[in-house]
Amino acid sequence: MARYLDPKNDLTFKRIFGEHPDLLIHFLNAVMPMEPGRLIEEVEYLPADLMPETPTKKYSIVDVRCKDNYQRQFIVEMQMYWDKAFYNRIVFNAGKAYVRQLDRSDDFHLLQPVYTLALLNENFDLKTDRFYHHYQIVNRENTDEIIPGLEFVLVELTDKFRPETVSDRKLMVLWLSFLKETGEKMRELPPEMQENEYIRKAAELCEVGAFTPEELAAYDKYWDIIRTEKTLVEGAWRKGRAEGRAEGRAEGRAEGRAEGHAEGRAEGHAEGRAESKIEAAINAHKAGCSIDTITAITGLTAKQITEILKQNRLL
Repeated sequence: MARYLDPKNDLTFKRIFGEHPDLLIHFLNAVMPMEPGRLIEEVEYLPADLMPETPTKKYSIVDVRCKDNYQRQFIVEMQMYWDKAFYNRIVFNAGKAYVRQLDRSDDFHLLQPVYTLALLNENFDLKTDRFYHHYQIVNRENTDEIIPGLEFVLVELTDKFRPETVSDRKLMVLWLSFLKETGEKMRELPPEMQENEYIRKAAELCEVGAFTPEELAAYDKYWDIIRTEKTLVEGAWRKGRAEGRAEGRAEGRAEGRAEGHAEGRAEGHAEGRAESKIEAAINAHKAGCSIDTITAITGLTAKQITEILKQNRLL
């Protein structure tokens, strides 16, 4: 009986999709909203060097990049945990890939679309039960009018993904089920996955016996790092929020007593919130968070955060 590793891990994800173009092609054709007659037939891998590393996102994002036979570019990401800065980062990443296609002497008509596929290990859109989210640049008054160039598909690999609700895309369901369900607890590949040669091959690449002891140690270390990164971000957010509430209430009461009227209390709350944001920014920076993450935690701009850190001699 086989033992499997989780395909969402950096080691296994890159082995499946970064070393086997046939699996990447099959996966993208199954999951992405490809135009009729424009399925991917071949891919060329591209270097994953567009986005600089940040302290709290160095390991939690696993990506594979490629260009297909139509010169379209695809960025495939496995995002282990969610924060609000994620939107900014995927737009930045895709935008940079888009503009890098041209040399200075090239014409704009040579630009080809860039597609981002982000697989999320957490829920991000709590307003809907949908797990599959397709974003394009559209006319808000007439959504049939689309500006081509950038498209984003975000998939939540959580309890929101229920195979029985997707009857018209069998191959997509198989791949997403494979990514969500395969792991250390699985001892036998389900029959419907076993019957598909691509899924079966991907599963074989995840078998424990296919890895050296050193690779298995790296596999375990990756999960330890993910837990640490997530704890840092969540800890900084909780601490900043708790301190902000406490200081805001304390300052509000103190100012209210001193001034003796409602305006004093309002100003006290405002000042307390401002000071709490400063403290939260400092704490998050000390915890190793990036500027983007601190922005998401505090609501301050990157310029404000940089100035605060400089004033406190942290930059």
